[in-house]
Amino acid sequence: MTKVAIIRCEKNQETCPLTGCLKCLTLKKEGFDCYDDCIPAGIFSCRCPGDNLIKQAKILKAKGADAIHFCTCMFSKKTAKGWILSDEGFCDHIDDLMEQVRQATGLPCVKGTAHLPEGYHPMDAP
Repeated sequence: MTKVAIIRCEKNQETCPLTGCLKCLTLKKEGFDCYDDCIPAGIFSCRCPGDNLIKQAKILKAKGADAIHFCTCMFSKKTAKGWILSDEGFCDHIDDLMEQVRQATGLPCVKGTAHLPEGYHPMDAP
């Protein structure tokens, strides 16, 4: 069973309780459809500009996380027609942060959780 951690952006923590992300993880849908079986390993909020991220990722690894997913809201935008890929996501340097986490922990980092934009498929899924 794969233990999956989620990292979200602090800019969304006051308005989003991660219900969609947790539901998709539990049902192995959208960003989590690459797993045969998975369970939550932990959740953290990244603080801009990512100063706490490596420390958090190392804690998640120490707690048994096998992979870390970064929330869809970090790299896409919600519109009236649904979520779209956009440079208006909460994090304009998500790819750099994911690479730093990957290098620091050796864990796969996946960009996407719930509410995936149409046609988007998470990269680097384990």
